[in-house]
Amino acid sequence: MDRTFERIPSGCAISGIMSVTGKRISGEKIIASISLMHDRSNGLGGGFAAYGIYPEFADHYAFHLMYQSERGRTLTEEFLNKHFIIERGEPIPTRPVATITDPPLLWRYFLKVPEERLYKNHEPMDERDYVVEKVMYINDNIPDSYVASSGKNMGAFKGVGYPEDIGRFFRLEEYEGYLWTAHGRFPTNTPGWWGGAHPFTLLDWSVVHNGEISSYGINKRYLEMFGYKCTLMTDTEVVAYAVDLLHRRHDLPLEIVAKVLAAPFWKDIEKMEEEDRKLYTALRQVYGSALLNGPFSIIVANSKVMMGLNDRIKLRPMVWGRRGDFYYMASEESAIYEIEPALDEVHVSKGGEPVIVRLKEGE
Repeated sequence: MDRTFERIPSGCAISGIMSVTGKRISGEKIIASISLMHDRSNGLGGGFAAYGIYPEFADHYAFHLMYQSERGRTLTEEFLNKHFIIERGEPIPTRPVATITDPPLLWRYFLKVPEERLYKNHEPMDERDYVVEKVMYINDNIPDSYVASSGKNMGAFKGVGYPEDIGRFFRLEEYEGYLWTAHGRFPTNTPGWWGGAHPFTLLDWSVVHNGEISSYGINKRYLEMFGYKCTLMTDTEVVAYAVDLLHRRHDLPLEIVAKVLAAPFWKDIEKMEEEDRKLYTALRQVYGSALLNGPFSIIVANSKVMMGLNDRIKLRPMVWGRRGDFYYMASEESAIYEIEPALDEVHVSKGGEPVIVRLKEGE
């Protein structure tokens, strides 16, 4: 059998850049990095998350919305007007790109939460829980309307197409951010559509993912117990909600969140020292339904951190590197060297061991 032209991709491409001093750079570099891995995508999804891009609205929640009809926009704006203070609403700037066809209506809104709304059953409510509740309502109940991102001073830009074309479509070279992540999609068991492209977000969390979450069903049912609704028809959605639940609501350090998502095997837990054995046994018992099964490499980000994580036996590739105050993560080493040829260090990430980069205090 002639295998000259046979290609077996390991599916999807991910890339990330972060300045730990908060230096803002344009979207050009992240587009160049992800476009080098063009053959890992098939044109059915590309997207970016960008942090620090709305400094003039840094205290507002920036909602990026996708509408499949004018009716969806009308109903959503009525809902937003009822539950938020809208400082500004406008179409997201785009440009014509020949390969990007039939996009939805793309709008963004800069919102604040009225203080009098932060009560539920006469009890005070966390503002972020309020925002999550409204995002879930829009995605689940308002027809033709999907929230692409809802964090402060950040936004997700995604759609159906190769990632480099999506980047040009959204004019990302005109934005400046201190943290960028990107995704090129090769869907295998879920549909390629605008709302189902990566990154998946909630508040200022974003997740890009290479692989498959075969535990999606149990993860979804577990998260629904806490009010999260999975409506976007892509398995990666559960990762964004799980991180929000574990880190923000249950106050687990990211290092421990990683040990829940990519949990040690029972055979390894049994060999640990007593203190560690008790810890990881408890994590498996309490959070077993949040464990991610299947091959994956993910980049998780929020306004202060970028974390890379592989599945426990590293069935998907990921490397990371550093040059000065800039850190890089990608599916391929070449995607880092494409934008930073003189790295101070470069490493292959280990299975189940998170690589966590944090913004310096005060930046």
